[in-house]
Amino acid sequence: MTRAELLQKLKEVLGELFEIPAEKVKPEAKLFEELGLDSIDAVDLVVKLQVLTGRRIAPQEFKAVRTVGDVLDCIEKLLTTNEPAQT
Repeated sequence: MTRAELLQKLKEVLGELFEIPAEKVKPEAKLFEELGLDSIDAVDLVVKLQVLTGRRIAPQEFKAVRTVGDVLDCIEKLLTTNEPAQT
């Protein structure tokens, strides 16, 4: 998937899970301050991303995520690793 395709999918996920309008989901948007997510929402997002990618996201990897762009970076990293998909 391209970064643009990942961003589109993330817009869909954030809209579905948290009713965030797609136009607010931009790479520079801050998850907590601008999009209104909290720590529980972040956990829900991680679970959904794990399902979508078929990969496990290590908590320490997602701890530093602050913006939509950071989430995209995390997803790209997951998709480009050679680790086996979760079962």
